[in-house]
Amino acid sequence: MIDFRYHLVSIVAIFLALSVGIVLGTVFFQEPAIDLAKQTVEQVRQRNTDLQTEIDTLKRREGGNDEFIGTHAAQLVQGALTGERVVIVEPPGVTAALRDAMQQALTQAGAAVSGRVAITEKYLDPKQTGLVDQLAMAAKPAEMTFPEDATPYDKAAAVLSAAVVTGDSAQGGRENPAAAGALDAFQKGSLITMSGAPSQRATLAVMMAPADPYEGDNADVQNDAIVALAAGLDGADGGTLIVGTEAAAGAGGLITALRDSDEAADTVSSVDTADLPMGRVVAVYALREQLAGDSGHYGVGPMASAVEPSPSPSSTPSSSGG
Repeated sequence: MIDFRYHLVSIVAIFLALSVGIVLGTVFFQEPAIDLAKQTVEQVRQRNTDLQTEIDTLKRREGGNDEFIGTHAAQLVQGALTGERVVIVEPPGVTAALRDAMQQALTQAGAAVSGRVAITEKYLDPKQTGLVDQLAMAAKPAEMTFPEDATPYDKAAAVLSAAVVTGDSAQGGRENPAAAGALDAFQKGSLITMSGAPSQRATLAVMMAPADPYEGDNADVQNDAIVALAAGLDGADGGTLIVGTEAAAGAGGLITALRDSDEAADTVSSVDTADLPMGRVVAVYALREQLAGDSGHYGVGPMASAVEPSPSPSSTPSSSGG
């Protein structure tokens, strides 16, 4: 029979063996383990250095590209929009820097900017849809009719479009007598503000996308209201374009809302690189494409079909219904 002392000796022997193994493992494997850790740290450090060098190189290349295109932008777009008039539409959240840079590109292309129409927060407030509908019904031209399923924003888009754009180049620069008073009515209702002379109708419309996507429960409603206005403008002019930064083509952005739409995406164009000199040149080309009766979505964001129209429009532009 195996007595208690045998069990005790066996247990002691086991623990002794474990202790010896741990000691031996520590002695024999300490240096290799430390060396491996050092090598790993050095590899990570070198990889970070290589990546930072690559980033710096890309930044220099991008800066050089921007400088080159910025210097030659006027030549790249010269005469592209000669004879056209453009109205700029601004939802809340548009930066003055982006708007002014886009306006400069338009004038470099030979277009005249008729004026700007800024959409107010009140216009986009879902609680104010009754007012939007009321003003649209009161200010619409006598012969204008709305589809039965038209939303208040669809109606407002039709009325505002009749007042600021035209698809007939011969009517460019002239007021629409049938829409007289519409802009004043919307301005008195604090739904829009104006600068310049947007009532002197334009043949093209450029809508600026907000710098940051709208947030909150009403974000989708706000984007849909703006897309409805863009679609209304496009149906009444020679072409409509929404421009913005890559953020506008991200989650919740206005350009994403356009590209996701069922109908407007087929007719209204978009450019998501308008914060870059290259993108503003592309915006001019996209307007030329609109005048030719085509549309597209350009840039580097999701759902962009290409960086620019291909081939770049080169025919003499002429206004036609968008």
